[in-house]
Amino acid sequence: MEDALPNSNPRPAGPALRFVAAALIVRGAEVLIGQRRADQPMALQWEFPGGKIEAGESPEQALARELDEELGIQATIGRRVTHIRHNYRHGGAVDLQFFAVHEFSGEIVNRIFQQVRWTKLEDLPGYDFLAADRGLIRDLAAGKLL
Repeated sequence: MEDALPNSNPRPAGPALRFVAAALIVRGAEVLIGQRRADQPMALQWEFPGGKIEAGESPEQALARELDEELGIQATIGRRVTHIRHNYRHGGAVDLQFFAVHEFSGEIVNRIFQQVRWTKLEDLPGYDFLAADRGLIRDLAAGKLL
């Protein structure tokens, strides 16, 4: 009979890391943002449309799927604008890839958000965004990245 080996790594597992793709849907000098619902974690904060990258999906495939599910549009996913990894205070972590979307077909239908709105880039800092997005918000408002 073999003896059980002691746990050689006494540290607890790190925070769960979620891989997410998000869209900067651009119309002229405006971008589409969505407000999380009151019944969701980080309630009523603002974010960019997108979601979890499922197993077997590329970030671009995941984003196209999420935009269809969330907004009912068929988007042409453009270049990756930035890549952010953020650790939340509550212990979760997110790996975010943001892509530019300049073209889509279909009418935008809000399927999951409290509200969606087109907002001028320079006005973005006036919204209460998720912590992971705040550096990106500063850069977009300053005319960088897009």
